[in-house]
Amino acid sequence: MKKITLSIALAMLATCAFAQKDSLSKAVEARSAAIGHTGNNELKVNMFYLVLGLPEISYERLLSDNMGLGLSATVGIENNQSMRYAFLTSYRLYFGNKKANGFFIEGNAGVVTEQRSFIIYVHEYENFLVTRKNKAYFGMGAAAGAKFLTRKGFLGEAYVGAGRMLGNSNSDLYPRVGITIGKRF
Repeated sequence: MKKITLSIALAMLATCAFAQKDSLSKAVEARSAAIGHTGNNELKVNMFYLVLGLPEISYERLLSDNMGLGLSATVGIENNQSMRYAFLTSYRLYFGNKKANGFFIEGNAGVVTEQRSFIIYVHEYENFLVTRKNKAYFGMGAAAGAKFLTRKGFLGEAYVGAGRMLGNSNSDLYPRVGITIGKRF
């Protein structure tokens, strides 16, 4: 008798859990449609990196209400910066009540190209020789932040994190910091 009662209770619990999942998904969809957040694509510019001379453009595809995949490209435009290029892919998990909105955590991986300068001093001739070498490293990292949307589909994000370049003898970190603006479409 206990086994039958336990089986019926578990079946009812599972039914209630799946029913709540469907109603929650429909509620998020209805709320997003009401304020114009139905798009699944986002194009963003990182204003923080732009000020530092490292313009970054990002694209994010929303896979569901609470997750998305992204691509980011960063280019160093000034000669005195060590980072020349960075191409990152990211996976984000959102914890807000609206579609891909609110607090999120991110895992990222990508390729970072650095330019290293070496100064060689030759004592006999009193000359300096500067050599530059570009090296590419694969890196993995994480970030956390928040995304905010307007009724017209414009968005703002703030996030902070870091990643480690694998295979680099200096064990360098790459920053994952941003104050971005963009548009969902």
